[in-house]
Amino acid sequence: MGPAKIIIIALAAGAGIWIILTYNRFVTFRNRCANALSQIDIQIQKRHELIPKLVDTVRSYASHEQETLEKVTAARAAAVGAGSNREKAAAEDGLDASLKSLFAVAEAYPTLRADTLFLELQGDLTKLEDNIRFSRQFYNDTVMIHNTTISIFPNNLVAKFAGAGEMEYFGLPG
Repeated sequence: MGPAKIIIIALAAGAGIWIILTYNRFVTFRNRCANALSQIDIQIQKRHELIPKLVDTVRSYASHEQETLEKVTAARAAAVGAGSNREKAAAEDGLDASLKSLFAVAEAYPTLRADTLFLELQGDLTKLEDNIRFSRQFYNDTVMIHNTTISIFPNNLVAKFAGAGEMEYFGLPG
């Protein structure tokens, strides 16, 4: 076997190994994105479970604020029913706005603001919102790395054959 054949075989083997490693990188990033998205969903689900308790607590002190309570309940229902990442992000932003109005109503009721259950629920909600913002940021960062990896040359050549497509960001980075 001549040196030319050895060089050709070595180049072919190197290219094959590079293609395999590149493909595996795409799979790794796709799985990281899926994991990060599931973490967002877990935090959002926890928040959705907390909101009815918060609404009931406020209702017991401010029952005549029915319009605000109904807006929060409707926003929660829209968020629960959202499908795509874009829809989820928009619905969660709407839920954030309705919760702000709920807390503004709560400011008018000193006994409600002093209620330990309300304070605990408000604290839990604040923690969950921080977790959601962190999870969204982590997911969007992971999507950025994935999308960049499949877009740069020569990775984009392997990406086309591997069926690796760009992933959607979760709304605006939070």
